[in-house]
Formats: sequence, structure tokens, C-alpha cells
Amino acid sequence: MATAPLLDRATTTSPLVDPFGRAISYLRVSVTDRCDFRCVYCMPEDMTFLPKPEVLSLEEIDRLATAFIQRGTKKLRLTGGEPLVRRGILDLVRSLGRHVKSGALEELTLTSNGSQLGRHAEALAEAGVRRINISLDTLDADKFTAITRWGKLPQVLEGIAAAKAAGLHVKLNMVALAGVNEHEIEAMLAFAAAHGHDLVLIETMPLGEIGVDRVDHYLPLSRVRAQLEQRFTLHDLPDSTGGPARYVRIGETGQRLGFITPLTHNFCESCNRVRLTATGQLYMCLGQDDVADLRSIIRANPDDAALHRALDEAISRKPKGHDFVIDRRSAAPAVRRHMSVTGG
Repeated sequence: MATAPLLDRATTTSPLVDPFGRAISYLRVSVTDRCDFRCVYCMPEDMTFLPKPEVLSLEEIDRLATAFIQRGTKKLRLTGGEPLVRRGILDLVRSLGRHVKSGALEELTLTSNGSQLGRHAEALAEAGVRRINISLDTLDADKFTAITRWGKLPQVLEGIAAAKAAGLHVKLNMVALAGVNEHEIEAMLAFAAAHGHDLVLIETMPLGEIGVDRVDHYLPLSRVRAQLEQRFTLHDLPDSTGGPARYVRIGETGQRLGFITPLTHNFCESCNRVRLTATGQLYMCLGQDDVADLRSIIRANPDDAALHRALDEAISRKPKGHDFVIDRRSAAPAVRRHMSVTGG
């Protein structure tokens, strides 16, 4: 009778470590697959979203996130879709903020398209959020609407300004797209420098059917870096924010620039991340289809013993790396689920 509780207590405090010795310290949670934009590289315009009963409740998200924190997660990022369109999202952020206050969690962050930040930035800061990633692929209003289909650039710029005013450190995420925004990277660098923001460039990822051929817009960031080095002095940095970006310092401006390169130089060897979908499916790798169903476990068990056993089993299956590729011979995406389903 006394043995089982002792084993359970040990399990709930032991770190989650994958077969390759990588400690899982970073959890990305998609709180919704819904979004108020329809970015061309992310989802089709006529996207069909999940029925409500399949989506985790805010209480279930809190329970799962807390279990990961007990097992060594130090960084928690809320994503979507667009997380700020989820009803009650601020209640969830405030609740999760207790782990920041206790010291169990080092960082609670969000990835957002910026559309709702004008209303929510101050409340996010009060709840314990200190950094936020904002997707911004162009500063051209017409092109912004073309890329996002439904987005309005002035609304997003107002949101970015509100985030800065609230004391949030802003990192801009720019998906580099050949023939679309590749000639605007220097302009985005100048914008980021002027407002004190970091900039991260991202290669388009082969996730989900989106109705266009990604080969046409795939822009290797190795080429972008080579072009930037003709104008700027780039100093490699050891900096890490817990994610996959590799950073440089631009000598002429002093600002920090990141590169996320899942195709030209993958970041698998140091991967410390797993992703939880809005339906409670745990993906151990963004580029693989192996999944663990945590929703069914927590809905069937009022205590967390079974959940912690499931976490151990899932992490034991985390692969060494992904198999992303983009070329004409591989017209189908490497993974058929959309980025908004897995969590951006």
C-alpha cells in the first residue's frame, strides 16, 4: 500500500529525458487551432476547424502544463492558431503565471500574430509574460493582406507598439519567402533596430496542404545570410532562448538576428522541445507523425499517475530528428497536418 505512492512521487519529480540524453525543458502548447488570419504558408483560406468537444478545456491545458513543469519544463510557450482569440485565454495565462511566481517555471511566453495585442498586452505583462513572438512578414500593407489574406497591417503595428509599451520584449518572426518578401529583409532589420526588437528569419516548413507549391517560395536562409554578409558584419553568438534559432550580432547596428533553418541546417541535435496540440495530442517531433494521446488519459483519470507514466513512455519515443525536405519530386508536404494544428 505504501510503495505505490512513493513510486508516484518519484516519477512526478524525475526529469523527462529522451533516448539521446536531451532533457525536455521546453513545452509549446497550442491553445486553439483557430486564427483570425489565413496566412498562405500556414493554412488554406477555407480551413475547417476542430469541433469544441475535441479541444482541451483551459483547466485541462493547465493540468497538462503543470505536469510537464513538475517533470522539468522551464519554458512554456502558448501558441495557436492565434492564442489570443481563445475565449478565457487571459485566465489561463494568469493561472500558469503562478509557476513563474513560484520559480518552478523560468519563462511563460506567447507566439501571436499581433492582431489582438492592442487589447491584451498590458494584461499579459501583469500575468507574468515578459517576452512575446509576433509574426510579421512584411511592412507593405497590401502585401501583408495578401500574405495573411485577412490581416490588416496597421492593427498589427498597433499591437506591437502596445506590447512594447507594456514592457514586453518583442521578437519579430519573419518567414522568408522567395519572390514575396526576400527583398524586404533589410527593411525589416531597420524596423526592428529602430524599435529595439529582435528579428528572427524562418524558412518555410513543409507542413500541411495549403493549396500552393512551397517549392516556388522556398528561400534557403544560407543564401539570405550570404547576401546580408555583403552589407553587414555578422558575428555568431552563443545566445539561446530555448528554441531552435541560431543568433548573430550585426556589427553595424548592434542588433540581434536569428535564423531558424529546419531545411538547410536543422536544429535537431539540441532539441529540447515537445508540442501539445489543442486536442491534447503530444508530438515529440514537429517533423514526425508519432503522437501520444494525453487527452484521453486525463479525461479518464482524476489523478495524474497515469499521465506521468504516459509522459515517460512518450518521451522514450522521441526521435533523433525530422525528415523535412522541399523539392519538386516531393510535392506533398513532409507532414500533412497544418502548423496551426501542431502549434506554431
